[in-house]
Amino acid sequence: MKRDSLPGAQHALAAQPISRDVLAEKYFKPGETGLDQLYGRVARALASVEKPELRAEWEEKFLANLHAGAIGAGRIMSAAGTDIQATLINCFVQPVGDAIQGRDADGYPGIYEALREAAETMRRGGGVGYDFSRIRPKGAFVKGTHSFASGPCSYMNVFDQSCSTVESAGSRRGAQMGVLRIDHPDVLEFITAKRTPGRWNNFNVSVGVSDAFMQAVAAGTDWELVHKAEPGEKVKAKGAYQRADGLWVYRKVSARELWDTIMTSAYDFAEPGILFLDQIGRDNNLNYTEQIEATNPCGEQPLPPYGCCDLGPIILTHFVRHPFGAGGEPRFDFDAFEQVVAVQVRALDNVLDVTFWPLEQQRAESAAKRRIGVGFTGLGNALTMLKLRYDREDGRQMAAEIGRRMRDAAYRASVELAKEKGAFPKFNAQGYLAEGTFASRLPADIQADIRQHGIRNSHLLSIAPTGTVSLAFADNASNGIEPAFSWGYKRNKREHDGGTSSYMVEDHAFRLYRSLIDASVTPEQPEKLPEYFVNALEMTAHEHVAMMQAVQPYVDTSISKTVNIPEDYPFEDFKDLYRQAWQAGLKGLATYRPNSILGAVLEATPAKKEESAAQASAPAPAAVYDPLRTVIEKRPAGGLPAVAEKIEYWTTEGQQRLYLIVTFLPVPSADGKGTIERAIEFFMPVGQSGESQQWITATMRMLSLAARGGFLDRALSDMRKVTWDRGPVRLGTYEKADGTHVPRWHDSEVAAIGYAIESLIARRAQAAQASLFEPDELLPAAPEAATSAAVPGVMAGKKCPECGAHAMIRKDGCDYCTQCGYVGSCG
Repeated sequence: MKRDSLPGAQHALAAQPISRDVLAEKYFKPGETGLDQLYGRVARALASVEKPELRAEWEEKFLANLHAGAIGAGRIMSAAGTDIQATLINCFVQPVGDAIQGRDADGYPGIYEALREAAETMRRGGGVGYDFSRIRPKGAFVKGTHSFASGPCSYMNVFDQSCSTVESAGSRRGAQMGVLRIDHPDVLEFITAKRTPGRWNNFNVSVGVSDAFMQAVAAGTDWELVHKAEPGEKVKAKGAYQRADGLWVYRKVSARELWDTIMTSAYDFAEPGILFLDQIGRDNNLNYTEQIEATNPCGEQPLPPYGCCDLGPIILTHFVRHPFGAGGEPRFDFDAFEQVVAVQVRALDNVLDVTFWPLEQQRAESAAKRRIGVGFTGLGNALTMLKLRYDREDGRQMAAEIGRRMRDAAYRASVELAKEKGAFPKFNAQGYLAEGTFASRLPADIQADIRQHGIRNSHLLSIAPTGTVSLAFADNASNGIEPAFSWGYKRNKREHDGGTSSYMVEDHAFRLYRSLIDASVTPEQPEKLPEYFVNALEMTAHEHVAMMQAVQPYVDTSISKTVNIPEDYPFEDFKDLYRQAWQAGLKGLATYRPNSILGAVLEATPAKKEESAAQASAPAPAAVYDPLRTVIEKRPAGGLPAVAEKIEYWTTEGQQRLYLIVTFLPVPSADGKGTIERAIEFFMPVGQSGESQQWITATMRMLSLAARGGFLDRALSDMRKVTWDRGPVRLGTYEKADGTHVPRWHDSEVAAIGYAIESLIARRAQAAQASLFEPDELLPAAPEAATSAAVPGVMAGKKCPECGAHAMIRKDGCDYCTQCGYVGSCG
């Protein structure tokens, strides 16, 4: 099919291995081997709901738009045009009422009905956000059973476990956002819940904050924690009372102390995030017909109950002409950009009619309002290609102009679509354009057209994280609104045969600069790059927030962005970031700072490289005698060589320490020309305190039997496989393919001790081997591996499928390993 000549990327680069891998793993369907086939599948699907006589025309236009850089979010690119009954919508908001089952007095689904609906949504591929504030607090009276409520946090545990169990459309686990209002009586438990490693691993959490609370913080007054559910007698005895408006005040707290508790958790654990609910409500074009209480899992879409995210980013780097000044002055092609935005509006509007809906309520909500989210990705790279710094005023002005042009083009296109297909059913011009709404700030001519013709979509814009979409379709351009995180890193990939391979993953702007301007630059020498190459770790936190301030006025929903701050960032300045965000009219804020509280457990530390002596390949022995496997009937009498080892490791409870003694028996070597040492006895000296003493002592006795029976290696291997439910254990380090050393993580205390014993035996054997050489024949010790100051600290989280560290967090809406940089599922 011949495509329209919409401009796309002007300087094609050969695909990176990471892009090929992500396309193959997440997006290509059987028979697809290239982007032409994938884009063709998506374009045909989106055109299928046009009138029959228009389908061929719009299939061609949608295909041209995809090549020009207007792609769909991950669900669209993966599932559109397939026979999978999976949704094309990335995320939803699920209402949760104050009832166990059925529906509560306000018509909201009860907790377990909401759980069922959420499970069905995640099974079909959608992430889910929830507001749990309707659930009655801990200690509230439950009339039906004459019992007392356990509170929303206890039920969030159930939702968390359900999410970890439900596979999402055959490819990933679901993503969830949990929200609790700042005036809910259980808000303190909610704020501090994720300080416990492993709790709510399948949730991002945010506190819904009101203007009244922020004013109370500024004034230093008390804050009432309230709910409509009547408290139990114990709570009443502590001073609970009913207000004139019918709400029960469970207790009062200092607003500043509550705020400091939130800030401390955000400072040390990157959660909770903050949602400014009143600003969300004021700006909402539909505040005359809906109330928003939660967002999708990444935070860029504040949504009503059963609302959805129908997202499609536009790759901004495709619209930069003469990047870096190659062949002329760099400029952004706004005319081409606006043309692509207009077609993208129609494409995303069609998604609402093409998609499979997990729930009828979601379909009905979508049909009534037709929300979509045109966005962009690659802003950081586009500014770099325009020779503008992300952290300077001229860079912010360009970003704002891109946002303004996108807004106007999208709203004009939606008006034109309303002329053709009709306005969304709940459109009311007076309410939609009422003072204070986003639409009331549109240019006068657009407002006049909306009054006359209506508009097809209630909301049109959203800046979402793009994660694997940027990797697959944008040559690893910077993610969403974010600046580049780094110019390149080495990725270790696990292959299907169990082995590993590694390759470089490079930033798109860096690759293009090397191709067009200077072929000698490398990611390891950023000082050779021009000063407008600035990454996320080189700018201040206020400069990150300033970019959000510049763009948010032109986005009718919200922006998903993480503000990166250094570990030593002052706490008072950190709190000021949130005050700045509230005063600037932002709708929320999330930050990322290396975790200082868990730093001793989680920080990567320098370590010396261990060089093992080369093992010469000896010919196979003539005899079958194996000195390490021959059964030893009993321990020889008398003294034997022994090693006392202090083992230090870290669990979620902090540093642990124990002492073990390993005894070695000299046995004839396999060739009969000497002796080697064989570990035959293990024990833990008495007098060491701690609950682990008994099981470690018993395990050491079993290991001693295994050692004398000739199967010590198998017994230690089995120990290494043991798991427990108390979180990861850190002991030792391992060397990555690029030579750096990172912490080694184990799935239990048993596994860690097994590893420690294996290491002790290996070091003993290595020392014996080394003693055969003169000192000048040994390999020199490697210098200490330097820890890069540009790499953020490791944070507690889920287990990474790449490096094995329990360091996977949700960052920019994606699973992100804070140890190795692996990016998993997004949305």
